[in-house]
Amino acid sequence: METKLKVELLMYTPQPENIVAAAAKLCYSSSDIQGLLKGQTPEKANKLIQRLLSYGHESPFEHISFTFGVEGVSRSLTHQLVRHRIASYSQKSQRYVKEGQFSYIIPPAIEEHAEARTLYIQAMEEQQKVYDQLVLLLCEQHGNEKQALEDARYILPNACETKIVVTMNARSLFNFFSNRCCNRAQWEIRQCAREMLRLVQDVAPSIFNHAGPRCLQGPCPEGKMTCGEVQEVRKMFLG
Repeated sequence: METKLKVELLMYTPQPENIVAAAAKLCYSSSDIQGLLKGQTPEKANKLIQRLLSYGHESPFEHISFTFGVEGVSRSLTHQLVRHRIASYSQKSQRYVKEGQFSYIIPPAIEEHAEARTLYIQAMEEQQKVYDQLVLLLCEQHGNEKQALEDARYILPNACETKIVVTMNARSLFNFFSNRCCNRAQWEIRQCAREMLRLVQDVAPSIFNHAGPRCLQGPCPEGKMTCGEVQEVRKMFLG
């Protein structure tokens, strides 16, 4: 059963711009913290945030965090996602959750090729059958479904759909977006990252309006491996 990407912004630090601006001001002010917060205006906060970003002074952005619910993605995607280590993750466990009639992700190149799509779906259905048989056999052997599931899961493909809750601070998100919004990122995590970026831009525009692949702020860092579409990418992200 194929499935589609779904990304939700579940929670985020209230008044993120004010928190970042107050944290930055505290480094150079004798005022108390509440005084810094009360004296803040959206205009002042935005001006300071743009200055921080232009200087590359990103530590104040670690004080705000964003929590996402991500569904309809593959284990292949989450294997890449968890390489971003300054983050918190909670993922659906294949040890405790039985993958009865598991959902799966179909890559676009396979989706668009009729013969490849048929072969792919056949492979998914066959792996489902083998998984179900293994669970039954191992349950008979161990008398314990949990142990059967944790061994049978080895047959499950990278395409298997999973769900994950992700929390990152803004500084980590800058890094995540710079790498995963890039045209050279794998298609699925790129799609996910761009949707995450759209969601945080809605709630913290002054912080994330210029976030995205590294070529937005300078030359493409990929050298000979560049996608060759820097102008198109800038137009997409910056308008």
